[in-house]
Amino acid sequence: MFGDLFEEDYSSVSNNHYGTGKTLKAKALEPPSPREITHLSGIRNQGGTCYLNSLLQTLHFTPEFREALFSLGPEELGSLEDKDKPDAKVRIIPLQLQRLFAQLLLLDQEAASTADLTDSFGWTSNEEMRQHDVQELNRILFSALETSLEGTSGHDLINRLYHGTVVNQIVCKECKNVSEKQEDFLDLTVAVKNTSGLEDALWNMYVEEEVFDHDNLYHCGNCNRLVKAVKSAKLRKLPPFLTVSLLRFNFDFVKCERYKETSCYTFPPRINLKPFCEESELDDLEYIYDLFSVIIHKGGCYGGHYHVYIKDVDHLGSWQSQEEKSKPDANLKEEIQNDDEIDDPLTTLQDLLLQEEGSLIPVDHLGQKLLKKTGVSWNKKYRKQHGPLRKFLQLHPQIFLLNSDESTVHLLTGASPPTESASQRNARRVFRMPSSESSGPDDGTSCPHWFDINDSVVKPIKEKDIEQQFQGKESAYMLFYRKSQLQRPPEARANPRYKVPGCLLKEIDAANSELQARRAEYESATNHFKLHLHLGPHYHFFNGALHPVTSHTEGRWDLTIDKRKTVGDLRQSILELLEFWEGDLVLSVAKFVPAGLHVYQTLEGDDRTLMETEISDGEDIFVWNGVEVGGVQIPAGSDCEPLLLNVLHVAPSSDGEMCQQLIESQHVFPSNAELNSLFTALAIPEGVVLTNSTESTSEENWTTLPQEALKKTFREQGLRNGSSILIQDSRSEGNSLLTKHGKRMTGVNEINWVQVENLCPFECEEKHVRLTATVNTVVFDIRIKAIKELKLMKELAENSCLRPVSRTGKLLCPVPDMHTLEEAELKLGCSLGLCPGKAPTPSQLFLFFALGSDVQPGAEMEITVEETLSVRECLQTMLEKSGLKGDEWHLRRTDWCYEAGEPLCEEDATLKELKVCSGETLLIVEGRLPPPGFLKVPIWWYQPRGFASHGETQRDAVNSAPSQGGDWRATSPPGPPGDVPTDVALVFLGDLKVSEDTSLLELKAQAMTLPSMWKHAVPSPAFLRAWTVESRRPGRLLRSNRQLLREHKLGKRTEICLEPLQKEENLSPQDMLLRTRMHIPGERDYAPSVDLVWDAARGWSAASLRQCVAQLYALPAEKTRIAKHLAEKSQWLPISSWNQQPARRKKKQQQESLQGPPYFLKDGDTIGVKNLLVEDDDDFSTVSGEAGREEQRLALQRKPSQEAPSTRSGGLRSGARGPEASLSIHVGSFR
Repeated sequence: MFGDLFEEDYSSVSNNHYGTGKTLKAKALEPPSPREITHLSGIRNQGGTCYLNSLLQTLHFTPEFREALFSLGPEELGSLEDKDKPDAKVRIIPLQLQRLFAQLLLLDQEAASTADLTDSFGWTSNEEMRQHDVQELNRILFSALETSLEGTSGHDLINRLYHGTVVNQIVCKECKNVSEKQEDFLDLTVAVKNTSGLEDALWNMYVEEEVFDHDNLYHCGNCNRLVKAVKSAKLRKLPPFLTVSLLRFNFDFVKCERYKETSCYTFPPRINLKPFCEESELDDLEYIYDLFSVIIHKGGCYGGHYHVYIKDVDHLGSWQSQEEKSKPDANLKEEIQNDDEIDDPLTTLQDLLLQEEGSLIPVDHLGQKLLKKTGVSWNKKYRKQHGPLRKFLQLHPQIFLLNSDESTVHLLTGASPPTESASQRNARRVFRMPSSESSGPDDGTSCPHWFDINDSVVKPIKEKDIEQQFQGKESAYMLFYRKSQLQRPPEARANPRYKVPGCLLKEIDAANSELQARRAEYESATNHFKLHLHLGPHYHFFNGALHPVTSHTEGRWDLTIDKRKTVGDLRQSILELLEFWEGDLVLSVAKFVPAGLHVYQTLEGDDRTLMETEISDGEDIFVWNGVEVGGVQIPAGSDCEPLLLNVLHVAPSSDGEMCQQLIESQHVFPSNAELNSLFTALAIPEGVVLTNSTESTSEENWTTLPQEALKKTFREQGLRNGSSILIQDSRSEGNSLLTKHGKRMTGVNEINWVQVENLCPFECEEKHVRLTATVNTVVFDIRIKAIKELKLMKELAENSCLRPVSRTGKLLCPVPDMHTLEEAELKLGCSLGLCPGKAPTPSQLFLFFALGSDVQPGAEMEITVEETLSVRECLQTMLEKSGLKGDEWHLRRTDWCYEAGEPLCEEDATLKELKVCSGETLLIVEGRLPPPGFLKVPIWWYQPRGFASHGETQRDAVNSAPSQGGDWRATSPPGPPGDVPTDVALVFLGDLKVSEDTSLLELKAQAMTLPSMWKHAVPSPAFLRAWTVESRRPGRLLRSNRQLLREHKLGKRTEICLEPLQKEENLSPQDMLLRTRMHIPGERDYAPSVDLVWDAARGWSAASLRQCVAQLYALPAEKTRIAKHLAEKSQWLPISSWNQQPARRKKKQQQESLQGPPYFLKDGDTIGVKNLLVEDDDDFSTVSGEAGREEQRLALQRKPSQEAPSTRSGGLRSGARGPEASLSIHVGSFR
């Protein structure tokens, strides 16, 4: 039932990559996580069941309750296997509680599920999503258990453990007659308001007396008149377990609203109830109770969250405080250090060679045996201190004997064996326990083991942490005490299997075995990766890099291997794959670069794991002899990585003179070669070298390199793949060469000026002036010089600034006077505007702002504010400057296309804290922002036009051609996926302000309360389907009602549309919702759409989808054709199983998936269907589709003519920007 809530689907992962040869493989479905360090299990939240989880954990950690439930066998409760039999009497609730408690005790998973238990409650999904009061649940659950256990030996279970009595007495002061009334209770409800704590509340209830006198007299039956009397109450019978409910919630009759009492309310860890009980001869210890559970409520009276503090009475969990975690036991640390000193490599290697009984063993195999035995390779554990393995063996010739080529080793016969084997020491270390875990029974002086259990999360706490829950919005709500005299048997201590029935033990053991197998399978799947092997004999070295002799596929093989295996294992696998290899086999990491395949580092050390070599999935491995390929020695390493450069040079004429003709060609050079090698490669004696780092010869960024730079390497000069180099004859005149070929070249120091334009309201003879400057010229000097050159008033020197002018003519942020041109990021040759007003100081910000959701040309205003100003103060200043009033406004940043972006939500934060920079544009947008953690979600109504259900009308229409003017043509196709209509009818319902922690189901329920929603007859939220709105169309399908909006990752600007359903639906992660439309035989048109839920659990193949569509329309699969509608192109793309090319030996065949190219199938797509029994062709086109394509063709023809005037006029006018094209990326469905 809850598979789609807690599991993720990794069946489709993007593998968008370029040039690396690496792939991203589908991630296996991860099994439930094992228990954490506490060794205790939490309970998963089904959406709103935190209150249930807290109470169940309390009952589970009540050993007497748990064991009493375990004592009831199948002969009394029945069996869950018989629950569906009509005559069987199966007590499902106790059985499911038994199974849940057994899972919490023994099942090795982080959190258990209550799905089966809530099903036994008869709860629907609405109940599981709706939060209730835990005090109410406690009473209802106990009542249900009492009813379920009637007629069994456990019929008095609740009564025996939780039942107590209170006696109310009224004593007549005249005749001393006592009127008595006894009441039963399963929990005590105590007041919180106007009381300091639990003992104070109990004193008011069971010690203080109420006096009846004056106008409030008591009628005594014995005296038969109104008399003075005293009323009191006492606890008569105390249960073994005392449950106390705190009245945190009250009603304010003045404000007429509920509220939560958050004042301080103390309760002791141990309480003596004797003052509150009737006098008796019981021992004083009978009245002592110890606190063992505190259910905590966080939030207000209309919602919140529950978790529980629990004392582990039986020490089932592993408890360790944070201080003890950070300070391990000193003795244990000292013993481990001594063991490390004893565990030297000499003893370990002797152990391994003794097992070989004197036989020779390869050194590489010895390293692998060491890895298997210790779990750590030689290089990782010993190499830093003792050097390589072969060197270590050479240094101990009295123990180890190496052969002549040092490839094999054996133990000398006279060598003395170690006194204690490494395996014995390891065993001794494993069974040594920390002192905190091996302490004796709890005698009351040791620290009690308390845990905070918050749904799935369990963490240890100290008893003093309970004091933090005395008051506040997160405070204690229910208290559970147990009699201190209740002693647990010694065999129950730290024994989770104690008194668990054998049938449940068998079930849990089988489940644990299955979990271990699933985790092992998952670990194996996640630890395997694919390597691309490139075989040296199939490559040749050409033009500075390796290239395949015939084709890329000829010499490339794919190998999947476990990354935990060693390099030696990889080498052995390759040898088995190749079957024959002559000479040394060297493995090197390679990479495709623009020049070809280049070899980098070699994988050395056969005992190193592949994980240690840091090679990744999809890595290219070059298999060769380590020296040469095809008789040519191969340069390897990152230093000599080949660079593919564009080289321009002058072609010599036939008589040896240089003709003025540029030749551009590509050449490959090692990145560690000197630039002088250019002349040798091109057979040019000498020349001037110029570089253009923009990878385009048309840009004006050519730089002349000095002669000393030619001794630098290509890498040191900063050249990379695609860089351009010009080699010019040193005798040529300046820069005339590129000018003759229409490519104007400028030197480094050719531009040495900036242009300043007068924008002050003062007339002058010259409107602009060009001033000589360098990158180190100070802006202040340029400004003063411009004022003198323009012959302006000297007063402007104190009240003016320079502002850069953009290409569109917009004035940018003023430049500080003390900056140089380089510090101000201004280029030589730029235009500056001399404007009135001072430049902002270092502590000020110059901001642009505008009113509305986007920036219109000329509508921006400017303001200078302190960076320490808050967002609220900045907004108020902007409103005053723009003449706006009121507080229904907020600020937003602008995105890359100058439209409204993310809002500045933290209104009390300063502009500096939010990293608002000078020159930034902010928008004043109408409307208040929702509080932090809340969303303002616009809700739309989406009714697909021409809606058709899954009924028989569609099947009847398939096998017969409709008459002219039939119902098929009478109904319009549905909105988003149709062929004829391209618009979607969305009706705005209103805005909702909801918390990010609201579930999707709760959002639908709140949407139904909107007034504009009342006219739509929707039975319940389950009959609504939710989509995000993208470009005024339904976009992403929101499928899990139980998921929170935060988990759906909606964002601050998400809009949602709701689509009505005729019946409830529960889509799993593998389900895809499609709109199918049957082609009308004999007509170039389609019938109304029918929703199809395609279960793609067996794969996203075309055959699977065609089979599902055929079943929907009652057609043979082989006589069914399907196609996807491409709305943006007005075309239909037929869907068929493409033929894979024959896979080479040892290669895996590519899996077919409609989520990938070219279909990119997703929720809401339209699928056209053709019945080949009626019409035998693959033409899916329609008349409206052809009209749409013709309109697109004409629009493309009109586009150049519309763009021509702006091109002739030199571009867009100042301050204007063209329309932004929508960005669309096809991505597979990730659910």
